[in-house]
Amino acid sequence: MPDLNNFLEYLSKELNYSENTEISYREDITNFLNYLGKNNIDYKFIDGQIIRDYLKYLDYAKLKNSTIARRISALRTFYNYLLNKNIVSTNLFNSIRNPKIERKLPNYLSYEELAKILDNIDISTKMGLRNRLLVEMFYATGCRVSEMIDIKVSDINKSNNSIRIMGKGKKMRIVYFGEYARYYLDKYLSLIDTEYLFTHESGDKLSIHDVEYIISDLVKNLALKTHVTPHTLRHTFATHLLNNGADIKTVQELLGHSSLNTTGIYTHVSNERIKEVYRKTFNR
Repeated sequence: MPDLNNFLEYLSKELNYSENTEISYREDITNFLNYLGKNNIDYKFIDGQIIRDYLKYLDYAKLKNSTIARRISALRTFYNYLLNKNIVSTNLFNSIRNPKIERKLPNYLSYEELAKILDNIDISTKMGLRNRLLVEMFYATGCRVSEMIDIKVSDINKSNNSIRIMGKGKKMRIVYFGEYARYYLDKYLSLIDTEYLFTHESGDKLSIHDVEYIISDLVKNLALKTHVTPHTLRHTFATHLLNNGADIKTVQELLGHSSLNTTGIYTHVSNERIKEVYRKTFNR
């Protein structure tokens, strides 16, 4: 559909949205367009009742509030684009409130759990060394998995232990790593000659699914209480920084969050940790 394709091109070229965001928008908007098509409704001529019926349809499908909120946001952005292009005369989605979303506290690893994962990685092979470096870098930098797989060897500055990262919305930031990660980085770099840092044995770049599988495989026999994904390591990075006195603005910059509100959820984790320590140590 030309209007949708033009909209997605606008997101990419003018707003610098990430490929993953574009894919989500395409799926969410296509779902709505398919719904309209089944009911013989032109997307340029919708009314409030049609939107209410669609929201009921989503509710009957037992979708999570977070999924419904994402679809509303995608449609709101799409119809704002159509409005600016004079394709529609109004954007009714601007008057639709997103459903309330319960924000779950992110899960994170204790120092003991993290150490257990690291100590159980066999580094006698090149791929084992890669896996150790992968976990070390997740914990040291707090990168998203999509950012981690895009790290090129040329992005690494070993003079100050930093990495140039291309984040969401194609925004550049610098992240840092410590001496533990540096030790395994040097050993691993001596064994590879590839453009990207994290690759298969063949030299092909890892995918997001590859990394998720690697992390899952590393922890499957460790009987950890915490469910571990690449994002768990990102949560662990942020939580440990705050628990050790880092200010939230610095953590926001390191994580690449555009809004401080997004980073704010980690302060709740830290507050829960404070309560736990208080209850265990205060006897009265």
